[in-house]
Amino acid sequence: MMPIATSLASEASPAQAPIEEIPRVGTSIPEARISRASTSTPTSRLMLNPPAVRVDVAASSDCARWIRYVDAHPEASVFHRWEWRGILAGTFGHVPHYLIASRAGEVSGVLPLVEVRSLLFGRALVSLPFCSWAGPIASDDQSLARLDEAASALADCLGARRLEYRWVGEPRFGRPTQDLYVRFAADITADHEANLKAVPRKQRAMIRKGIAHSLTSAIESVASFYPLYADNVHRHGTPGCPPRFFHAIAEAFGADCEVLVVRNPSGAPLSAVLSLYHRNEVLPFYAGDLPAARSTAANDFKYWEVMRRAVDRGARRFNFGRSKRGTGSFDFKRNWGFDPTPLSYEYRLAEGGGVPQIHPANPKYRMVIAAWRRLPRWVVNAAGPVLVRSLG
Repeated sequence: MMPIATSLASEASPAQAPIEEIPRVGTSIPEARISRASTSTPTSRLMLNPPAVRVDVAASSDCARWIRYVDAHPEASVFHRWEWRGILAGTFGHVPHYLIASRAGEVSGVLPLVEVRSLLFGRALVSLPFCSWAGPIASDDQSLARLDEAASALADCLGARRLEYRWVGEPRFGRPTQDLYVRFAADITADHEANLKAVPRKQRAMIRKGIAHSLTSAIESVASFYPLYADNVHRHGTPGCPPRFFHAIAEAFGADCEVLVVRNPSGAPLSAVLSLYHRNEVLPFYAGDLPAARSTAANDFKYWEVMRRAVDRGARRFNFGRSKRGTGSFDFKRNWGFDPTPLSYEYRLAEGGGVPQIHPANPKYRMVIAAWRRLPRWVVNAAGPVLVRSLG
C-alpha cells in the first residue's frame, strides 16, 4: 500500500473553517513522520506508512461511530461525548480535532481534542477545555499509543506550545504533570433514606436545615441559572462563561442536561446547578448561588435534591465533580463523605515550555482577582466571556 499524505491544518480562523470541513488525517505504525510543505504557510502534511491501526480526524459523518464507541467503553465519561465538539467550537471558536482510531474498520479508540488559540498563552491542543477530565480512551495499548502519536504530530504541525490530557487517576505517558485537582464520586442506591444516612451527620443536619427552611427545588431554565452563576464567579474573582455556553450545553444534551434552582418560601432564587447525565451517573457540573444561600443551607439542600431526583431517574452514581486541593469546595465535598480521586493533567510541552499555572491559586494572579471582584457587574459580564475563552 502506498503511503498516505493528508493535510493537517491551515491558518483559517474557526469562523472560516466549519466543523464539517476539518481535514482528515491518518497516523502510521510504528511512527508518524512529518514533512513540512515548502511554502511560507504553516500548512503541513503527515506522511504515513500502511497502518494496522489507522487514526483519522473525525468528520461529522463519524458521529454515530463515535457515539457507539463512547457508549460502550467502560472508561468513557460525559466529557468524551460528541456533543462537546460543537459546543466548544460554536461558543469559543476552538477548532475541533477529534481523533478516532480504527482497526479493520472497527473503532478502537477516540481522543477528543480542540485547538485553543490565545494571545496570552499561545496555541494548545487540549482534551478538553471547560471539561474536568477527558483524554484518550482505547480498546488496547496499541490504539492508545497511535492516538497519542497522531496528537503529538498534530501538535507539532500546528506549532502548539502544549498537548494536554486530563486524566482520572495516573497519567499514561510519563510526561510532566500537574495534580492540583481531584474528583469526588460515589455510588448511590435506589433508597433515598439510605442515601441520606450515608451522608455524614454534620452535613446531613445541613440538608435537614434546608428542608426546615421550607426551601423548594424545581427544574428550570438556563435563564434562571445564569444570574446565580454570574454572581458566584464574580465574588470569587474569576471571569465567567457566557450565557450562550450554557444554552449550547442544554440544547446539545437535551434530556441529559437539567438545571435545578432552589428558592426560598417567597419564591426568590438562592442557588442553582446545571447537571449532566451520562449512563447511570449524574454530574452536578456548573453551580451558582447568592450570599443568602449560606444561612439557609441552600447549597446542601440543592445537592441533596440533585441526588434525590437523579435516583428517581435511575442514576446509581453521584459524581460531585472536580475541586482544587485546599479549597472550600474540596472540603465541602469531602464533608459529604466522598473520597477524592486524583486528576492528573499531563503535558507534552514544546521545547523550553513549562507546565502552565493558569489558575486562581497562582500567587501572581492575586491582585488581578482582587481587582476583578471590585469591578462593576456590567464590566465583568462584558469582559469575562472574552477572557475566559483562553482559561478553560
